Amino acid sequence: MKAIEEETDTEMEQKESRLSPPPPHVLIFPLPLQGPVNSLLKLAELLCIGGLHVTFLVTDHINRRNSKIHSHFSRYPGFYLDTISDGLPEDHPRTADTFMEIFDSLENTTKPLFKEMLRRKSTDDYEHVRPPVNCVIGDGILGFTIEVARELGIPIICTRTISPCFLWLVFCLPKLFEAGELPFDDDDLDVPIKSVPGMEGFLRRRDLPSFCRAGDLTDPNLRLYLSEINLSPRADGLILNSFEELEGPLLSHIRTLCPNLYTIGPLHAHLNYKLSTETSSRSSNFRDEEDRSCLSWLNAQPEKSVIYVSFGSIVVLTIEQMTEFRQGLVNSGHRFLWVIRDDAITGGGGGGWLREEKSSRGYIVGWAPQEEVLSHPSVGGFLTHSGWNSTLESIYEGKPMLCWPYFVDQQLNSRFVGEVWKLGLDMKDTRDRFQVEKMVREIMSDKFNRCSDQMARLARQSIEEDGSSSRDLNRLIQDIKAMTINHN
Repeated sequence: MKAIEEETDTEMEQKESRLSPPPPHVLIFPLPLQGPVNSLLKLAELLCIGGLHVTFLVTDHINRRNSKIHSHFSRYPGFYLDTISDGLPEDHPRTADTFMEIFDSLENTTKPLFKEMLRRKSTDDYEHVRPPVNCVIGDGILGFTIEVARELGIPIICTRTISPCFLWLVFCLPKLFEAGELPFDDDDLDVPIKSVPGMEGFLRRRDLPSFCRAGDLTDPNLRLYLSEINLSPRADGLILNSFEELEGPLLSHIRTLCPNLYTIGPLHAHLNYKLSTETSSRSSNFRDEEDRSCLSWLNAQPEKSVIYVSFGSIVVLTIEQMTEFRQGLVNSGHRFLWVIRDDAITGGGGGGWLREEKSSRGYIVGWAPQEEVLSHPSVGGFLTHSGWNSTLESIYEGKPMLCWPYFVDQQLNSRFVGEVWKLGLDMKDTRDRFQVEKMVREIMSDKFNRCSDQMARLARQSIEEDGSSSRDLNRLIQDIKAMTINHN
């Protein structure tokens, strides 16, 4: 009799399993550049830990450069990696100076492919193995993800891997036109900008994104961001990689247009915190070509003696700019660890000539495991392009920043670092060796340590169990589950 009861219990469990709905299945489509992809891979893993199924959609080009994704996510049976064409030839540089070529190709080639793919993935019999996609998380700059999801009746949540302060500036661009602050055609970049609520006291023309300097309302970069103003508020929510304690006042402004806001950053640290409580492991850097020898070099350096230098994954400099930075670093007398990609110099050619000429105090690599570098006790400062991922990683580790912004949100990020948060120095529009030398010495002093340490503590508190970012992540997961029920 007992055996019969046990068998019956097992049959009932199997029946309940068949009747219970599958976990929500989210498709994430990042902007196909290395920074946004790395950021949203961390979001994908947080959602997997939260019990959701995730399809992560990358371009063929990104997939070829990030083979570690497959092995890392093999621990999550509900994770799927799919690829799509970006319409560009494989030898296309895909660097910052070809930004609009990438977007034009995505709009013309990728959009129709994405629509057909999502239509198939949202049906009940998709491949007979995966549950249907019932929620999309798309990068807000890829406006077609919102259009396609809305057309197919699938819930859509936007995410932006740029800074919230920049996003609010984008939302305020029409105010700048109405006030006559844009466009401008003279060379005075220190004129104050007064039409962005929350930034009236410190914003200058110099801090606007580079496309605002063109003085041309038809500039394609400007038109790209203007299109986002109407599309993002149409989404069911907006995910931002930040935390309330860093940008609370500006987040309040953004909520006037996008009220359902999820601030769940710093994403890299949030994931590491979840992994440490779940599996005692650490999140991965998914780029294949990182050179870990720099960690051994750092181990041999004194505490806070090294300035880490990296201009990100797509910034391109001239040989003259590289030379000025090199000479300023050498003349500063400080040790430096410098990331110079093979495609980092205009006209082709990498940093081989710099590697050959490097100072005995310097170490140069093609790519570095940045999170580990910034957390290393030998690193005392960060010379950065002010990309948002890099900025948050530096804030979390309490490392003062010397900011040399290049494009998009970086001009504004550097102003906030230097003027608002007091976490470093802004040297935009400067590439003189004497200025580099002077500012490296200043950033490597203890001038910024108190503010940096205080903000690092707030960042750590935000991702703890009852922290602001942790609460928003839990709310995001519950909302996706609710959307799934309503969608089905």
